[in-house]
Amino acid sequence: MSLTVVIGLSVLAVAIGLGFGYLLARLAMSRRQDRDTISAEEMVTAARLDAQRMLASAEEEGRAKAEAYREREEEALAHRRLELSTVETRLTQREETLEQRASNLAQREQLLINREDEVNRARGELEHLKEEARNELEQVAGIDVNAAKTELLNQVEDEARREAMIVVRDLEIKAREEADRRARRILATAVQRLASEVVTETTVSVVQLPSDEMKGRIIGREGRNIRHLEAVTGTNLIVDDTPEAVSVSSFEPVRREVARLTLERLVADGRIHPASIEEAFEKAKDEVEQSVRDAGEWALVEVGISRMHPELVTLMGRLKYRTSYGQNVLNHLVETAHIAAMLASELGVDPVPIKRAALLHDIGKAVTHEVEGSHALIGAEIARRFEEDPAVVHGIEAHHNEVEPRTILAVVLQAADSVSAARPGARRETLEGYVKRLERLENIALEFDGVEEVFALQAGREVRVVVDPGSVTDLESRELSRRIARKLEEDLQYPGQIQVTVIREFRATDYAR
Repeated sequence: MSLTVVIGLSVLAVAIGLGFGYLLARLAMSRRQDRDTISAEEMVTAARLDAQRMLASAEEEGRAKAEAYREREEEALAHRRLELSTVETRLTQREETLEQRASNLAQREQLLINREDEVNRARGELEHLKEEARNELEQVAGIDVNAAKTELLNQVEDEARREAMIVVRDLEIKAREEADRRARRILATAVQRLASEVVTETTVSVVQLPSDEMKGRIIGREGRNIRHLEAVTGTNLIVDDTPEAVSVSSFEPVRREVARLTLERLVADGRIHPASIEEAFEKAKDEVEQSVRDAGEWALVEVGISRMHPELVTLMGRLKYRTSYGQNVLNHLVETAHIAAMLASELGVDPVPIKRAALLHDIGKAVTHEVEGSHALIGAEIARRFEEDPAVVHGIEAHHNEVEPRTILAVVLQAADSVSAARPGARRETLEGYVKRLERLENIALEFDGVEEVFALQAGREVRVVVDPGSVTDLESRELSRRIARKLEEDLQYPGQIQVTVIREFRATDYAR
């Protein structure tokens, strides 16, 4: 009984403890909920206050930015208004300037009209005075204008007939001289094994005229004929003080030869005007082209080569009018081919390809002025284009060591080229001869007594001689110039004439103290 009571009491105590603990837990939970509710309300209130502050700050910042933007816009607008005002001022000034110019132009136009009227009146008065003067002259002379014209034309016709006879006589003399010169050249060619014409390297051809009156015809009215002739031929005509001669200048030899033949045809015909110039130019051009082809074919026959491309033959013929250090290039090619063939025969090598390469080794000089580069490389490219043998092409490009020679043909060609260029009389330096001629010219004048200084001017065409005024008088100066001129004629050979001027300057000097 006691154990049951004890157990019951224990169970009751446990139940009471559990219920009391449950009540405590509910009480604690209720208090926590109350605290959480109070904290949430405070947080909401605080968030609302923060939002209000942020909104107020944002509004304040927006108002500040709007105010700054408005101020900037007002400044920009004021600056733009100032610029527009400046532009408007400039436009106003320009309008005023244009109006002033228009007024000035109107005044000038009126002035020109007035002057034109004055000129017309003066011209009319002048014509009237001319008519009166002509009538008075007819009355004084006792002959009318038509009769005077007829008499004048008759006199001009007689003078022209006499000058024509002189021209015919001069042409006959020149023809005989040319025939003798050609005969000597043909005879010399026949007796020599190898003829090499040596000419002076030049860029000027001289055309002889029958008289100085022909220069006026060549120039034409206001230079019309000479300008048209230079435009058609592409050369420069030099009409200077040289008597009865006109020079044709051009760095292109074929073009210069065409111009020379054109001018000779015009001089021979006597009729010089644009139409006759073009006609003579076409005929001279055809003649030179035929001469070029003939020269190329002559070179082939001379060397003994049967076949070659026609373009190569034409290019080779153009070298007839080119010279190098006084040596004609086409004759140099033929000579080199002969020497190369002889060297090849002595060495036991086939002379045919070597001779062909030697004949073409300077073909590049025909187009050097048109294509950039060394004439050896240009010539090799031309030969390659016309399908020449590779050994021939290599010999051409290697004859001046532009490319290292790799064959016996190239070596033999170099030797033959050097022999042809270095033989005595083949080439000469024109500048050296020119300088020596001027030195000789000055030295001859210095040989006379009383001469202090001598100056050769205008490429040797004029000599200025300064004499001592104490030893040579004015009368002796004239005699001295004549003696120097005669001495130059005896000792020198020169084209044209040389003007000798003796200068005697006397100076008296004293000093005021």
